[in-house]
Amino acid sequence: MDTVATDAFEMDYLRFGRGRKPLVMLPGLSVQSVLSAAETIEKQYDVFCNDFTVYLFDRRSRLPAAYSVDDMADDTAAAMQRLGLSGACLFGASQGGMIALTIALNYPALVSRVALGSAACRMDAARSAVLNDWIRLAQERRCRELYLSFGEAVYPKAVFEKYRDAFSRMAASVTEQELDRFLTLARGTAGFDVKDRLPGISCPVLAIGDSDDRVLGADATPEIAAQLKAHPDCETYLYHGFGHAVYDTVPDFARRLYAFFRKEQL
Repeated sequence: MDTVATDAFEMDYLRFGRGRKPLVMLPGLSVQSVLSAAETIEKQYDVFCNDFTVYLFDRRSRLPAAYSVDDMADDTAAAMQRLGLSGACLFGASQGGMIALTIALNYPALVSRVALGSAACRMDAARSAVLNDWIRLAQERRCRELYLSFGEAVYPKAVFEKYRDAFSRMAASVTEQELDRFLTLARGTAGFDVKDRLPGISCPVLAIGDSDDRVLGADATPEIAAQLKAHPDCETYLYHGFGHAVYDTVPDFARRLYAFFRKEQL
């Protein structure tokens, strides 16, 4: 675990692997930082360790009152530049996928390939419905209900029921500061829309989703694919029954990512 500092902010990140090619990973929205699960993440993506050095970025440490996806992308790009990460492979999950799309569009020199897990190219009223309910629960400080709502929406029913008690236990450890941070990040997706700009992405793209996405909807990944149909190097894969968190629930997800990013080195 380490921290990168720019003139404007500090950002924590996890680094693992020993390969020459940099791989930047951007997690989705969460109530508590995913960096606390460093060992689990390293194990989940150990297939990358020989060929890549992986950088998993959190959002900036101290958030401004308003913090949009564009702001998140600008900060992540600045952190990458400070660490000398140009021409990197880039993977974003959910909100992290929105950030990844924005970086690919606004900072093309930083990205050689981009992969998206359960991402969307725009947020409308339908796609914001679940997120708005989480915002309401966080505002009301109903942590247990927030965690349960989050888990039920993100994971398949069997997975959610298996870990229901664990979600309740995690909710008990949430701090006021974490709730405030979650609210700022969740509100940051409002108005996000790069749909019409997607044909301007110059690097290869892999979009992966699931037909049972109860957060962003089953059409989120197909919409990205439709906008990139004329792209010379765009791949799409849709799973069935693994939920929004397909990047956590599908056994072969990491290897599918690896196969896509490994093409950069062949």
